[in-house]
Amino acid sequence: MSAWHRALQLAAGTPPSRNRYVDFLRALSITAVVFGHWLIAAPWIDDGVLQLDHMLAAEPWTQWLTLLFQVMPVFFLVGGYSNAASWEAARRSATPYGTWVAGRARRLIGPVVPLVLAWAALAFVFRRFDVSYEMIRHGSILALVPMWFLAVYLLVVLLVPVTHAAWRRYGAWSFWLPVACAVIFDWLRFHDGHRPGIAWFNYLFVWVAIHQLGYLWRDGRLAGPRRALPWAVGGALAWVALTQFGPYPISMVGVPGEAVSNTTPPNLLLLAFGAAQVGLVLALEPWMRRWLDRQRPWAATVLVNGTIMTVYLWHLTVLALLIGLAVLAGGIGLQDPPGSAEWWLARVPWFAALVAGLGALMPLVGRFERASPLPADFRPSAFRVLAGAALVSGGIAFLALDGIAAAGALGVRGIVVAGLLAGAWMLGVLNSS
Repeated sequence: MSAWHRALQLAAGTPPSRNRYVDFLRALSITAVVFGHWLIAAPWIDDGVLQLDHMLAAEPWTQWLTLLFQVMPVFFLVGGYSNAASWEAARRSATPYGTWVAGRARRLIGPVVPLVLAWAALAFVFRRFDVSYEMIRHGSILALVPMWFLAVYLLVVLLVPVTHAAWRRYGAWSFWLPVACAVIFDWLRFHDGHRPGIAWFNYLFVWVAIHQLGYLWRDGRLAGPRRALPWAVGGALAWVALTQFGPYPISMVGVPGEAVSNTTPPNLLLLAFGAAQVGLVLALEPWMRRWLDRQRPWAATVLVNGTIMTVYLWHLTVLALLIGLAVLAGGIGLQDPPGSAEWWLARVPWFAALVAGLGALMPLVGRFERASPLPADFRPSAFRVLAGAALVSGGIAFLALDGIAAAGALGVRGIVVAGLLAGAWMLGVLNSS
């Protein structure tokens, strides 16, 4: 049976109570990120030397395109909606916290394990062929950097019992509290040069705030244009004010060489942008849900969601491998300087090669996303899942920031990889039924 016919069958069995727009937004947000990453990567060969340029730095006007491709707020919004539904079901069935976390982590972290192991093997083999440490390091950073959000999202999932309880008790005020914290830490970041690292706490506050909006959406407080559009307008006005009068750049993705990044760490501008984006997409919900009632749009959504995490995690590995193959083939596709007319025209075959490469890889790695349910007797303690999540989040963050390469003979950061695998085992990701 083809994947499309299987998706048609699954789509036909969808219960009427399911909010299909949640699944559509998840698929749309991850797909937009994938194509955005492929677009801003600008590798080319200059005087015989491979240059890994960044399109946002090479052509500053392209920074405006990040308003379209920065859609991580939508993913965290969808996460809030889905986690609320899942946690409420767990409470009704008296499912223990540890079991619930393990279930949420299984599909989320499952595709990470083969990706990390594949890059550990590549790093080891490359070192045997005397590939330089720096080349392996930069290549693995390029490929593994998409994992960053999983490190944050897993921590947000761990906090769902607390954040959901806050939502039930305080309603929309549970959104404004992390917003206030983000404001404080941004102020400390820009007014206390001795403690710039304090802003990294906003990885938690900014994304928890957006996640809270998912609770509001699920309870109907952001449903429809009348409730959603004020968020879109308010967020947009705040974004304009912060970019005009604050220290924030326009780009919603970090630009190499710029003093301030709106995403590393996230800041108040990204929060304002996220509120505007959430308001806009939810204002469209009534029309989009009617469209998704059709068979083909909904089946396409089901098809994409079936392997969406695998696509997201592996898309830059495909890019790194394609660059390597192009170099070995004499620099084919890498001769035009970024931003030139020839470079833009070359995006068509370049993107076609990337899509084909990702499609060829999916049968090999996509199955890890379709994990079997946890064994019925796997009931981990809260301490076990918290410790496991800490190891996984820490390992993911380290690999995303600094790559997998080590300067020693092994060529691999073995302790980091081992810690991540141990954490995955503690969360039940490596267990089988």
